[in-house]
This record gives sequence, C-alpha cells and structure tokens, in this order.
Amino acid sequence: MRSNWQGLIPAKAVHRCPFKSAKGVKFVIEAVSAHVDAKKDKFIALSDQIWDLAEIRFQEYRSSKAQMQALEGEGFRITPNIGELPTAFVAEYGSGSPVIAILGEYDALAGLSQVAGATEMQPIDPTKEGHGCGHHLLGTAGVMAAVAVKDHLKENGACGTIRYYGCPAEEGGSGKTFMARAGAFEEVDAALCWHPSSFNGVNVSDTLANLQVYFHFTGKASHAAVSPHHGRSALDAVELMNVGANYMREHMPPTARVHYAITNTGGISPNVVQAEASVLYLVRSPDIQGVRCIFERVKKIAEGAALMTETTVKCEIDRATSSILPNTVLDRAVQQNLEAARGPNFDASDFAFSERIRKTFSKEEIADSFLQLGLDVDPAKVMHTDVMPFSNQRQLDLGSTDVADVSRVVPTTQFWGACYAIGTAFHSWQMVAQGKLPAAHKGMTYAAKVLAATALDLLNDRSLLEAAKAEYRSRMNGNPYECPIPAEVLPPVLRNGGRT
Repeated sequence: MRSNWQGLIPAKAVHRCPFKSAKGVKFVIEAVSAHVDAKKDKFIALSDQIWDLAEIRFQEYRSSKAQMQALEGEGFRITPNIGELPTAFVAEYGSGSPVIAILGEYDALAGLSQVAGATEMQPIDPTKEGHGCGHHLLGTAGVMAAVAVKDHLKENGACGTIRYYGCPAEEGGSGKTFMARAGAFEEVDAALCWHPSSFNGVNVSDTLANLQVYFHFTGKASHAAVSPHHGRSALDAVELMNVGANYMREHMPPTARVHYAITNTGGISPNVVQAEASVLYLVRSPDIQGVRCIFERVKKIAEGAALMTETTVKCEIDRATSSILPNTVLDRAVQQNLEAARGPNFDASDFAFSERIRKTFSKEEIADSFLQLGLDVDPAKVMHTDVMPFSNQRQLDLGSTDVADVSRVVPTTQFWGACYAIGTAFHSWQMVAQGKLPAAHKGMTYAAKVLAATALDLLNDRSLLEAAKAEYRSRMNGNPYECPIPAEVLPPVLRNGGRT
C-alpha cells in the first residue's frame, strides 16, 4: 500500500532554512490571530456546511471535497486518496523542512440527527447522521490554522512546510491507522491536533489501544418445528459466545474493555433455524499487547461456541488503533499558546443557552465531565473560559483514538477546546444541537489560533522541535512503529464492493 503514497507529494527538500529564533509567544499569537480573524467567517460557513452534510466513516465524500476546495482556493497543493482511502487527502503549502502537520477530521455518527439549537431531543430525520463528536469543528479549525500559517509564511518570506491532513473515519474506522500504515506521516517532523470539548487544556490522557473483529458463524438451516434436530443454529452460537464473553469479564484487567454488537441475526423468521449470524467485537486495553492477549481469549470463546453448536466460525479483523504516545515537550508548547490566546470569549447569550441545555443533563453527567479530567467538581460552572493548569500526572482515558497511531510515527500533541456547555456528553444529541451555535464557532476559532501558533513555534524554533523529537525517540526506545492492523486487512471502504 505504501506505493500509493510515495511520490504523490514531493519529498522533503534537501535545503534547510537558516534558523530563526522565536519572537515570543505573544508576538506569535497576535500574528496568527490577525490571520485567523481575517477569514473566520468563511470558515465558520465551512464548518456549518460540514455539520449539515453529516457523513459517516469513509463516506465523507462531500465533506472532504469541501475542505479540499477551500484549501486549494488558498493556494495549497492537494493530494487526494491517501493510503487508497477515497476521502483522505493532504493539503500542503511551502517548501523545505521542517514539515509540520495539522490533523483534521470530518466524519459524523449514525443515528444522531438533531435540530441545531434545540434544547430537547428533536431529530431532523431519525435515520440520518449527526456530528455528535464535533468533527466538523475539529477539521475546520485545522483548515483555519493551516491557512493562517500559510498567510504568515507568505507574508514573511519564511521557509518550512505546513500540511493539513484530511483524515476520514476516526469513528469506528481507524482512518489514521490505515494512513500511518501507508506511510503518510513518514516525512512529518511533528503533528498537532485538538478536539472539541467542554474545557480548554492540553489533553494529558492515556488512551486505550483497541481491535475490532467480526465473528461470522455458519450453521445449517432447517424447519424449527418439523425438523429442528437437522438444523444447527448460528444464532445460538452468537448467543453462547456472548455469554462466554460476559463470564470472562470478571477475569480481565480492570482497565480492559470488551464490547459487542450483533450485526446479523440470520433473519426475522422464528420458525427457521438460522444458518448464519455475525457479531462484532471491540476489545480495548492500555496497550496493543494486552489487546492481543484478550483477543486470543475471545477467539477461544468463539471456537467453543462453534463447537457446542456444531457450527463453524470465521474471524475477520475490521480495524485497530494503538495507545497514545505522549510528548510533554509539545504539550507544554501548546499550553503556552492556550494561555496566551486568552480563551474563546463567550458572551451572555452563550451562557444563557448553556444554562437551558444543562437542564437536560443529570448531576452525575456534569460531575463526571470534571472528574474525567482530574478537576474538582464545580456545579455552578456552566462554561469553561479559562485554561486547565498543566499537569505531568496523566489520566487514563478509557476511550480510544487513531491519533495514537500518528503519535507512534512522529511527535504528536492534542488539546481540548471548549465549544459546549459543561456536562455535554460525547456522542449525544446535546452535542449535535450545540454544533452550529456561536459558542461552538468561538471555540473552533480559538483552537485554530492555538494550532497555528504552535505550528509556527515549531517552524521557527529548531531547538523546540529537536527536543520534541528527542522525547519521541526516548519513549519509542528504539522500537519501530508496528501497525496494529495486519497488512492483509483492507480498509472497510475497499471491502465488499466498497460497502462499509
């Protein structure tokens, strides 16, 4: 697959720009803020357009096209179809090293259609998708930041390369993992990312690695009343497997997780012994070695269920992600810019709406939003306007992200940006409802300024970049990146005639 990446974007230029010392955090923030603010209305419209499109994993054709057109109009060189993914692309401006990447996303979630600005669950269409994780903001802020860096480089005649990576299918698709396997990030010196949230601050959470696998059972159909003894139920095998997995949970490490969804029940007729059935398992653990260990146990449970029901079982790996590799050097650089940019500047109307939608949250949900970030609970705090203090004490986030695989190829950092009322749960209708509001736009613009300023810090300050690289090498400890997705596993969009 690497051949589909190599040669699409010119190799890193041999020459290096002379070292230019940084002019100070305040100078950089003021410079990029002017560039971001000058074009923010255009990009707010882009964000809202992608919210309206709401396309799920690997189907983000219109969303990725909208971003590519915006960046091409700003003078970026566009390379589509990265890693054979039709909705993945790279937009590049500048020349020479260093090469700084900004990661962006634009995929939505199934079944989360919701009227914007509503304070009650009100789907536009219950069968449609919605941006319940804020990726329309995440990606557009990255586009804004890349354009601001481009404008600064052009204005000052500076060297270096800024790249925006349009990354599909973070939600259940491991788009960046497939891109990393294809070698898309090998020429990058450092990567920056953010995520919409209810808080502002560096993300110092350790994520779980994961592996998603289908188990397809095949049995024998028969009349359930006349000749059930001739049938062998694949659905029985799925149910027995799930029972076995439930018993296994008592004997797993407490930080591991195993989830499942029955994706094929074998039909809707109860008087037919189901000849086929499938279940999709998602295994999580703090590292990929732990994931593989639990996966082997789950496979044995599947084989046992097949043995008990006299069926057969086929295992099909769908996707996987690694656990995050921290980079404290980059985290501290982001922290400086978060503080210097002085927050999203929410106004009275933003607070008023947040008060109204918070009536749909439970006290536990509000408290958890603080506790998950290691913060003291403050029930009176409706929106976050300051910046969380930097901490060397990392939290364990029991979720997963494919940003982790980028972090194992190049030094990477990510941060939270406040766009929603405190207590808003990820993957909820409340998050979708707030996605087009002025508060979301302000948070996105703030994040763009922080991304752009940090990118310029890395372009201008070679000692900062070298320190980040040194930490990366130390943490990798001489071990090369090993993609958790086997080489023979195609991206879902390339399987089964392109159906995901």
